[in-house]
Amino acid sequence: MQESSKSRPSRVVSAGLLMFRRKGGTLEVLLVHPGGPFFARKDEGAWTIPKGEVAPDEDLLTRAQIEFEEELGIRPHGNWIELGSIKQKGGKTVHAWAFEGDLPDSFELKSNTFEIEWPPRSGKLKQFPEIDRAEFFAEEVARRKINPAQTILFDRLRLDRH
Repeated sequence: MQESSKSRPSRVVSAGLLMFRRKGGTLEVLLVHPGGPFFARKDEGAWTIPKGEVAPDEDLLTRAQIEFEEELGIRPHGNWIELGSIKQKGGKTVHAWAFEGDLPDSFELKSNTFEIEWPPRSGKLKQFPEIDRAEFFAEEVARRKINPAQTILFDRLRLDRH
């Protein structure tokens, strides 16, 4: 008997990059805030590393680099530090790498957009940016801002840096 697609567990896989910098002896990490109406009033626990869905058989690090550039408008480069994978509450697996870097002084967020029906059941399609904010946070603040499942990435980064 074939399993229905509704009973099958989520197998969504994403890949992303965690950019970090040191400022005055403090570790700061770059997080992004999802755009669109569902996250408009959410702050703590809503931020994330720049990431995106991976197609089957696609190279994870390459996808992470592409997503970073699409979401922030800048090409990432550096020494990639593998942080492994985590599983989020909804079942999504996120593979992550860290790299040291900074946003250019001239940085302006240039995110891709997505389209959804908004308001719901209105029949009107509206475009929203995938990411509406990008900010560096000191680690203690970042731990409150980020999706709780992703906080372990900070621990793994710290272990790698010592």
